Amino acid sequence: MTNTLTSNITEQLPGVFEQLLANRKSEEPTSLLTQRDEAFKTFLQKGFPLYKTEEWKYTNVAPFLQEAYQFSSPAVADEKVKSLIQNAIPGGLDAYTIICVNGVYQPQLSQAPATDHVSISSIKEALQSGNYAQHFNSNGTTKHTFEQLNTALFQEGMMLVIKNGQEVDKPIHIIHVYNHAEPLFAQTRQLWIAEAGAQVQIIETLVDATENGAALFNNNVTEIMTESKAELQHYQLQTAKSHVRIVHQTRIHQAADSTYSHFAFTMSSAAFTRNNIDVVHLGQHTETNLYGFFLASQEQLIDNHTAIHHAQPNCNSNELYKGVLMDKAVGVFNGKIFVHQQAQKTNAFQQNNNLLLSEGAMMYTKPQLEIYADDVKCSHGTTIGQVSEEALFYLKSRGIGDAQARNMLVHAFAFDVTAQITVPAIRKYIEDMADQYLDKFANN
Repeated sequence: MTNTLTSNITEQLPGVFEQLLANRKSEEPTSLLTQRDEAFKTFLQKGFPLYKTEEWKYTNVAPFLQEAYQFSSPAVADEKVKSLIQNAIPGGLDAYTIICVNGVYQPQLSQAPATDHVSISSIKEALQSGNYAQHFNSNGTTKHTFEQLNTALFQEGMMLVIKNGQEVDKPIHIIHVYNHAEPLFAQTRQLWIAEAGAQVQIIETLVDATENGAALFNNNVTEIMTESKAELQHYQLQTAKSHVRIVHQTRIHQAADSTYSHFAFTMSSAAFTRNNIDVVHLGQHTETNLYGFFLASQEQLIDNHTAIHHAQPNCNSNELYKGVLMDKAVGVFNGKIFVHQQAQKTNAFQQNNNLLLSEGAMMYTKPQLEIYADDVKCSHGTTIGQVSEEALFYLKSRGIGDAQARNMLVHAFAFDVTAQITVPAIRKYIEDMADQYLDKFANN
């Protein structure tokens, strides 16, 4: 595989950016236009990440950027899209639904909370909000070049605000549908704010509606603010098709006494998935929980990068990622915990465990701690192994078939993660998807 881009995508970008800037000048505040310009200049200086640079050491994006991508596509919500939306809802899930087609919020297809306690708006509507201007890109300059590209080029997206002290009575399920006839490089943006004391569970699903196999490169940025004493659970259900490429950046700012829990479940056919999660503690007594589980087969590449910045004292973080790899799949985990000098009384724990079910599968893992405070409790660890032959023999000796025995052991391996799910329908959905995925592997 080459690490040099031979497509014309880099040549297209300046023209795409200039056209977008010209179209948005009358619609967007000067501050946002300035941020777009600065982000694009930084992106041009750095370019797409090169294979074997430290942050992308084992992940070569060049093969996934060779298509003649379009940068926008009309948001057509036809009957096919409506059918796919229904199929994307896990059985038994009682949830509000927010539908976005090609990044555009579709209120007529959504079943949003009928209350003033939850505010949902498109990006264009959100630009009129003081909240949006205040929080957009509030983490400042990012090292992630895909995020810089998104900041420069995003056109569509959604803003979600849970108002002060409000507890949403059931989960909010955001379904991102992409409907396109040509290869699409989608730059979508989200801003979620859980105001002081708010409580909410948010589920995300990506659905690609194309029937001709046209590639989708989904470059998404989600910025999340949890204000004082807010609680937000965030479930990402990644079950995309083989022609989909995903780069998801999730950036979280946590105020004092807030709790943020993130669950990343990747059981898709997508050729390439990269999840970047960056958390910053802005106040004391915050809690962060990051959980992940993925299954990878064939020649899939699944890459999870996380960073938690303990910038305040008396905060806790728990991180557990597990992966199961088959065939010639490649997995990457890089988890960083930064404990700043003033962050005394920090408790931070990180663990990454992986199973290889095939000789050709590869896993690269690098848990990291950087500690600049002395009164802390921190640990990290990693394992890469195979299914226990003794356990497999024991199950088979009880009359259980080989494939079923392996499935049982994989479920037991994943239990530490799936047990953290507080939405029963999501837990069952993940378990059923894992069974389907493993059965497909066994049959091949």
